[in-house]
Amino acid sequence: MLDIATDIQSLSTFKRDTAKVAEQLKKTGRPVVLTVNGKAEMVVQDAAAYQRLVELAEQAEMLAFLREGKAEIDAGRTLPALEALDALAKKYKLTGKKK
Repeated sequence: MLDIATDIQSLSTFKRDTAKVAEQLKKTGRPVVLTVNGKAEMVVQDAAAYQRLVELAEQAEMLAFLREGKAEIDAGRTLPALEALDALAKKYKLTGKKK
């Protein structure tokens, strides 16, 4: 959770005291919002926190994919694997023979 007292800083402060902000990022694991003229302009975070964020995004994408697949199954819009493979073989005129 963002701590508005410490996790929002001006870009000027960040430039002036980058080492201190970098230490804060590592210590808290929270991102820091950088402002320009009082408006949020960018977010910085340490590499470990970014990696966790990427992994969570990948997990969310996989869960969405699995939910969609389950919805297709529940709606009856699927075929058993062997039927689907047979249909593809017929469509593309493939036989089980190897050359």
